[in-house]
Amino acid sequence: MPPRPPALPPSVPCAEALRRATARLVPFLLLLYILAFLDRVNVGYAKQAFLRDTGLSEATYAFGAGIFFLGYALFEVPSNLAMHRVGARVWMCRIMVTWGLISAAMAFAWSEASFHGLRFLLGVAEAGFFPGVILYLTYWFPASRRGTVMGLFYLGAPLAQIFGGPVSGLLLELDGFGGLHGWQWMFLVEGLAASAVGVWTFWYLPDRPADAAWLDAAQRSALASAVAAEEPAHGDGHPGVWAMLCRPRVLYFGLIYGLIQISVYGVIFYLPAQVSRLLGREAGLAVGLVSAIPWTCALAAAFALPRLAGRIGRRRAVVVAALLAAGAGIAGSASGSPGWALAALCVATAGFIGAQPLFWTFPTGELTGVQAAGGIALINSLGALGGFIAPNLRVFVERSAGASTAGLYALAGASLLAAVLVAVLREARPRPEQA
Repeated sequence: MPPRPPALPPSVPCAEALRRATARLVPFLLLLYILAFLDRVNVGYAKQAFLRDTGLSEATYAFGAGIFFLGYALFEVPSNLAMHRVGARVWMCRIMVTWGLISAAMAFAWSEASFHGLRFLLGVAEAGFFPGVILYLTYWFPASRRGTVMGLFYLGAPLAQIFGGPVSGLLLELDGFGGLHGWQWMFLVEGLAASAVGVWTFWYLPDRPADAAWLDAAQRSALASAVAAEEPAHGDGHPGVWAMLCRPRVLYFGLIYGLIQISVYGVIFYLPAQVSRLLGREAGLAVGLVSAIPWTCALAAAFALPRLAGRIGRRRAVVVAALLAAGAGIAGSASGSPGWALAALCVATAGFIGAQPLFWTFPTGELTGVQAAGGIALINSLGALGGFIAPNLRVFVERSAGASTAGLYALAGASLLAAVLVAVLREARPRPEQA
């Protein structure tokens, strides 16, 4: 396969189109990600009150928190292939409306069966959202710009926690209002908000640069040409999407991403409860505000690390360093000192959030078209399995070891192993570093 030719400076119409596309699309996609991430993890904020009111066990909670990712993983690839066929505007609308309604229905999950069933259906409904956005960005931004744009998109995860934590905590304090528990208000309000924005998505999101009425003809043509010019460099010699899904390299990317997600969700699902113990009070507004502190650090990392990697030309080294920091931070959060534990959580969240946009520049630099639709979805599906494994692994290790800190060390090990796998990763071809 021939090496990618050096990137040329964009033409004036292309540069203006990229600026407009960034300003128009990225903030909206960021809003979608904030809502998606919040509806995925708000069960962590509801945990204490939800278990108390329903009488469900810790093991039931862990399985319910994780089973979301089984439904998500099973339907990732078909969902992303469907989006590639019907377009982002229709498919993103469908995803958001259905997941919002199911998330709102969590307000009525009183039994183990209803809790597990709704969490599984929530994963099915949301399947394809994240890889769909990653695929969508490849339609609009050439490889040389993609790392920075993905870094901006990844701000959604920490922003969801920074603002979602206090909002969720405030909604939890509505306990008894209107005859509903606070956790019921939280699921209803946040779920219905996602459905409302999903309807807006249908009218706002153009499928491709050719459909963007806010670009003039020269800008549409220049942007479409800049993206299309990369197609031959990726090569069209793969035998097909299903054969591509079995490629060892795609599975290797999936293994790395799965290990990262074990670290991410092993922390996320228990962060509010961990902060609650540190503060000595039940989850509410105060816990939500303190829980936002580590995510402020993650926000800075997601913004800064892709730019640092582009400036020094060392993407892989930056990813490895971030994952090593994440592992050290997770292990350090097992400390008995509240101040030290919170500082360690800041390092952990900054590491595993900051590493991810740079990680995605590796597979998106090698896959395109329908192969990208399937490959990105498969990698994200394997990552979703990491989200299923994380809470159950943490409970299993803690019970087996008889220590509440043992689960954190297991999660730290997953992050460190991911760092090793990235360190030995060979890039497929010479190429300019993405920023």
